[in-house]
Amino acid sequence: MAEQGASFSVGQVAGFAGVTVRTLHYYDREGLLSPSERSAAGYRLYTDRDLARLQQILFYRELGFPIEEIRSILADPRATALSHLKERHRQLNEQIATLQKLVEVAEQAIEVERTGVRLSPEERFDIFGEVRWDLSYATDAQLKWADSPRQRESMERAARHSKADWRQLMAESTEWRRELIVAFEDGQPADGERAMDLAEQHRAHVERWFTPCPPEAHRLIAADYLTDPRAFAMLVPPSEQLPGLARFLHAAIEANARRTMEG
Repeated sequence: MAEQGASFSVGQVAGFAGVTVRTLHYYDREGLLSPSERSAAGYRLYTDRDLARLQQILFYRELGFPIEEIRSILADPRATALSHLKERHRQLNEQIATLQKLVEVAEQAIEVERTGVRLSPEERFDIFGEVRWDLSYATDAQLKWADSPRQRESMERAARHSKADWRQLMAESTEWRRELIVAFEDGQPADGERAMDLAEQHRAHVERWFTPCPPEAHRLIAADYLTDPRAFAMLVPPSEQLPGLARFLHAAIEANARRTMEG
């Protein structure tokens, strides 16, 4: 006796489900889904129950399950579906983690090309150490200030730096950073001579290695140190950062900018 409810042809079901007639025939051959009814003319017809089973099949196929596993799940769904789904969940998480790593590698490769820093990963680690040369920040900064002549000059000069140049640059930065932290820990005021002199040394460092850095440009750099952790991490590695240090440097740069413009 035919099941109660509507019956649908292969073409109709293909349209409902967004699959091809060929796919439905394949599921039939594989024993996953065979139409439950036949029309008077002998054509295969799918019932509502068949459509519900098709939904299950398509769900598992979307998750990447092979046909054999789907057949096993549908044969005894209460006994096997949960374990199969848990395993698939684990596999998908592993795939996501792998793909995320690949995306990060691709993004870094693109950003290296944009920023002009022509160093291998080993060389960057050797030269920069714990300082996070965050390519995503460097790229964002380039996009943000793309129309600025100073930004263009900075990127062009960075691209010309040799490995020896980067070593010297980072050695200077390391010594300056040590003095900055000492001044901060000594409780020096941000608008005092010692802090402002350190701010001026930083401005001169930018000019020497990258681009002219008048007080107004230095202020923009300081604003990023205060608002974007990636920017400050390129100057002071997280292992050396102290609460309030970024704010101290920002205030010192502001004070030095005022001193320079007033003087």
